[in-house]
Amino acid sequence: MRFRYIATMSVASTERRAQAPSFTPTEFRAALGMFATGVTIVTARAANGKLVGLTANSFNSVSLSPPLVLWSLARAAGSMAVFSAGSHYAINVLAADQQALAQRFAAKGVDRWADVVHSPGVAGAPLLAGAAATFECYNRSRYEEGDHVIFVGEVERCTHRPDASPLLFHGGKFYAEHPL
Repeated sequence: MRFRYIATMSVASTERRAQAPSFTPTEFRAALGMFATGVTIVTARAANGKLVGLTANSFNSVSLSPPLVLWSLARAAGSMAVFSAGSHYAINVLAADQQALAQRFAAKGVDRWADVVHSPGVAGAPLLAGAAATFECYNRSRYEEGDHVIFVGEVERCTHRPDASPLLFHGGKFYAEHPL
């Protein structure tokens, strides 16, 4: 005699919610900081022609076919309207020698674009000179989650410098690591 196990889900389990956090926001941020990431500057051109850009390390690949990437932006960010309404943006992956640029595009109250060498991408989003890689993206979809919006971009064009060393971020500090 053969028995077959069929998994069933009770109504109670489909209504289950996450438990309240057992940690503070500061502890959460510190724990997240233990995950080393690359550093990007996401750029766009507003409808009025103004350039916008910000430093972000919330970037990763989603799919190879179609080519999709994602990044996230705080709902309260001043550039939210431009990124939400625009059809295209560029993700510039920074090289090890671009730490000052990362800090500038993370700062408030400064002219982020002063003396920054860039060129317009195929859809107008600024591509930063010297970047380790660039991804020119169609603004495919957005998902509101918590205090951020997750942007999914369909990559229309990408380039990279095979010899570039990456700028890394870990534990609240920048690192310029080279292969062992």
